[in-house]
Amino acid sequence: MSGVGIKDVAKLSGVSTATVSHVINKTRYVSDETKRRVLGAIENVGYTPNIHARNLASGRSRTLGLIISDITNPFFPDLVKSIQERALELGYDVIVLNTNYEPARDARYVQRLLELRVRGVMILTTEMDLSVIERLSSREIAVVFLDIGKVGPHTSNIRVNYEKGVHEAVEHLLELGHRQIAFISGPVRFKSAQFRRQAFLETMTSHRASLHTEPLILEGNFKLESGEQVVREMLRLKSRPTAVLAANDLMAVGALRELRRAGLQVPRDVSVVGCDDISLAELTDPRLTTIMIPRTEIGTAAVEAVLRTNSAEGREIRISTQLLVRQSTDAARY
Repeated sequence: MSGVGIKDVAKLSGVSTATVSHVINKTRYVSDETKRRVLGAIENVGYTPNIHARNLASGRSRTLGLIISDITNPFFPDLVKSIQERALELGYDVIVLNTNYEPARDARYVQRLLELRVRGVMILTTEMDLSVIERLSSREIAVVFLDIGKVGPHTSNIRVNYEKGVHEAVEHLLELGHRQIAFISGPVRFKSAQFRRQAFLETMTSHRASLHTEPLILEGNFKLESGEQVVREMLRLKSRPTAVLAANDLMAVGALRELRRAGLQVPRDVSVVGCDDISLAELTDPRLTTIMIPRTEIGTAAVEAVLRTNSAEGREIRISTQLLVRQSTDAARY
């Protein structure tokens, strides 16, 4: 039916246009019976609210923006799913934008989200230019970061406790008798990579007296292929490490593949530990020991924080980790 408006819905359901608006926008309590009549009338007449006009009138939409680094990384789909589910429960939709690790996209995406008058933005990337962030805060748009942000007006930060997870992973390997442990880090310019790298260094340094060796750190780029490449380099070393700790599961899977290609068995010859607990970690052979980062908890916290972070001062939300010991780690044999 063309030309159907909010007055038609109000007339059919026997309520005012204001009540219809409250039902659509969820801006005021409406009894279940009245809500049922209004929603039934909307369906019967085929009314579609003008979302753009509604956004202009209210100054904000019931939409949240989500900017992520790499949609092909298995860490992100589960995280996006949890964000969308929690947002839907609270009556919001989510627009997902993927930077593919290209900082040049940041400004373009933020401008697009501003044009859409989103209620808030969740930035789950490895880095973002400060000037882009300031554009959001100057418009009083609520922002939530994962690891890379500073708490301030309209801005909250979710901080994963990588230190706990990495410490537990290193201690686990040391208890198994490993003394030469290689760490495959992410790019050092990324804060999340810095946190994991520093945690490895601190834990290894605290055991320096018994190790008699300097910590070995090899840089990857969070992608599977870099895990393969780094292990190829590692196997050329005169003194080969007996264990590998990778800063994410994709690089750990790459390490598993390259070790097998080199004729080595995991964990008999080399133990391997990852970080993230993506679904692939359960499917590798052997199943991957890994540091579990709770993506559902992060997603729920991100949505709730971005809706809570309005004019008030933001806050830091701490997320814990847990070491999941599976089959890719065992006692050192030499």
